[in-house]
Amino acid sequence: MNISDVKKELSGDEKVLESVFKIETLYKKYKFVIWAIFLGVLFYFIGKSVTQNIQQSKYEEANDAYLILEKNPDDAKALATLKEKNPTLFEIFSYTKASKNEDIKTLTALQKSDNFVVSDGSTYVQGTLEKKQVDSTLYREIAILDDAYLNIKAGDIKSANEKLELIDEDSKLYTLASLLKHSTLKGKK
Repeated sequence: MNISDVKKELSGDEKVLESVFKIETLYKKYKFVIWAIFLGVLFYFIGKSVTQNIQQSKYEEANDAYLILEKNPDDAKALATLKEKNPTLFEIFSYTKASKNEDIKTLTALQKSDNFVVSDGSTYVQGTLEKKQVDSTLYREIAILDDAYLNIKAGDIKSANEKLELIDEDSKLYTLASLLKHSTLKGKK
């Protein structure tokens, strides 16, 4: 080995030591920031994991309560658990039960739900049970048929036909609307 090789090797070692000293200086200067970022990221992932586990546990308890309610709809403990752990599923269960039992009081309360499907469905079912005309987004065409039928029963053939014209030819309910229109023609004779 000659002197130039030794100088190159020492020069390389000096550069490595110089880099280490720069890193050490930066670390000493920003050590609190580095640790804060590290701990922040660590706590974020730990918190996210804990939150997901808690949410999963709530869903599992709500599902268990729902399964109990399918067998026994009047189980007070299961109702309370479902309401606490998953309010949306509780509203859907209440809507289904109220529709089946024709419980107008519960349907009226559910009309104020933040869940659009529950509120609109409750409005429609209550209107149908009370034989009132209802404006429903989800059950729009069925509501039109119901309204037309009520108009036919009341003898208002003109209004019934106007409502039945609102059902598009591409609709699956068009055939039924046509039959209702046909029945209004027979009623005129």
